[in-house]
Amino acid sequence: MKTVKIMLGTINDVKTFVNTVAKYDFDVDLVSGRYAVDAKSIMGIFSLDLSKPIELQAHTDSPEAFFAEIKPFIVE
Repeated sequence: MKTVKIMLGTINDVKTFVNTVAKYDFDVDLVSGRYAVDAKSIMGIFSLDLSKPIELQAHTDSPEAFFAEIKPFIVE
């Protein structure tokens, strides 16, 4: 599992992010505080506090292509 912090600032960011994540067949979770949601679920993402960075957990052994594609959302 690989973990990074992401930021989804607008509704369009969420739509683009979900469409990108949906292309991959491994599980991706978003964790905010004690809540964890499926990153492929728009409704789940909107239930989180999007005003601060969210922890993304990618459950795969080779996330390089995935992280390259979501790079615009990753915060250092």
